[in-house]
Amino acid sequence: MYHHVNSDRCSNDLTIFEEHLKYIKKHFTTIFPNEKVGKNSICLTFDDAYADFYFLIFPLLKKYNLKALLAIPSRYILDDTDEKAEARMNFEHNDLFLNYQKATFCTYKELKEMRDSGLVIFGSHSHSHINLLEKDVDIDLELRFSKEILEEKLGTKIDSFVFPFGKYNQDILKEAQKYYKYNFRIGNAIHKDFSGINGAIYRVDGDGLKSPNEIFKFGKITKYRFKGLVKKLGKK
Repeated sequence: MYHHVNSDRCSNDLTIFEEHLKYIKKHFTTIFPNEKVGKNSICLTFDDAYADFYFLIFPLLKKYNLKALLAIPSRYILDDTDEKAEARMNFEHNDLFLNYQKATFCTYKELKEMRDSGLVIFGSHSHSHINLLEKDVDIDLELRFSKEILEEKLGTKIDSFVFPFGKYNQDILKEAQKYYKYNFRIGNAIHKDFSGINGAIYRVDGDGLKSPNEIFKFGKITKYRFKGLVKKLGKK
């Protein structure tokens, strides 16, 4: 699970991130959620579809021929823009949603280009990118409508959902499962397939890497596997 490169928060340094992708290319096979899981399969997921994904990360995916799932909050996506790349990426993390009219996120035109590459598929990250556990949340808007608008705009099936902030409960998960086959959360646990743990697919946090292989070291992998086992034995 990743968000940015070269941003002030929830990010990775671009140089380290490229080395990280080179490590993944050498040791793993990237897959989409609907593909067969092998011994060394890994699913790369990116949240929010910020503009830097198109300008900085997508070129690296093409360079190393790596697949990724991009989770999109549908409210913030413009059809196209005349804003310059540098200006679009020059906002601090906390200001990106407030300034979405300045194309701080990927546009539908850019998303279609990435779709056509065969290396990027899409999931919903809700419509408004809000905590689904808050009061008076329109769950139908966040789950069903976001799926429908993304499918209409992108001309592709959306069968993955990523919970904003990793916040959900079992009732919300059951509602999400009506529309999405794959439901992702934050969790720093790993598992053997896309059935997830009690219905939710856990992801390892790959933001803030200090070295290319940091999250793949033996101690970390052991910790992720143990957490996965604990969560599987629990009710959530």
